[in-house]
Amino acid sequence: MTDSLMPFAVFFASIFTGNILLTNYLGMCSFLSVSKELKTSAGLGMAVIFVMATTTPLNWIVYQYLLIPFNLEYLRFIVFIIVIAAFVQLTEMTLERYSEPLYQSLGIFLPLITVNCAILGVSLFMVIREYTLLTSFFFGLGSGIGWFIAIIAMAGIRQKLKNAKIPPGLEGPGITLVIAGFMAMAFMGFSGMIAIS
Repeated sequence: MTDSLMPFAVFFASIFTGNILLTNYLGMCSFLSVSKELKTSAGLGMAVIFVMATTTPLNWIVYQYLLIPFNLEYLRFIVFIIVIAAFVQLTEMTLERYSEPLYQSLGIFLPLITVNCAILGVSLFMVIREYTLLTSFFFGLGSGIGWFIAIIAMAGIRQKLKNAKIPPGLEGPGITLVIAGFMAMAFMGFSGMIAIS
């Protein structure tokens, strides 16, 4: 694969074959908790896309031009979380100002994006895989879109199941985990279509 096509391959792979949520199982806590309503899920998904697409290239810049030159690579966990926290705060203030109902419905889960392991995981994968700045941006954007697709699909399924007859032992979290398992298997079915290194 040529270097010019690498960002696009990473972008599509991070949505489907390497979905951060359904193939790496990162960010499951907010995914399972917030995916009860479609509107709330869409709002959180959009916030995750914004934070991932913005913080991944910013963390790349900080890592390449601050941490590596000063031999501070061991601080990447703390520094990445600080960058993520700053952008989550920006997102939270924007939602509070322009979409009060969505801000209220997201509740505690919006500030918890700061410690969402999917967002930190994308920044760490970017370092481990030695992506360029452009590839890091597309990786963050694709991972956010993949997370968004997964939570929207889960919310849609859970809303349809409200009127379904579910065995008593599977009601609530049980059926949610079963659905998440089937969704993960479906996304893993894309494996081999696009390979990323």
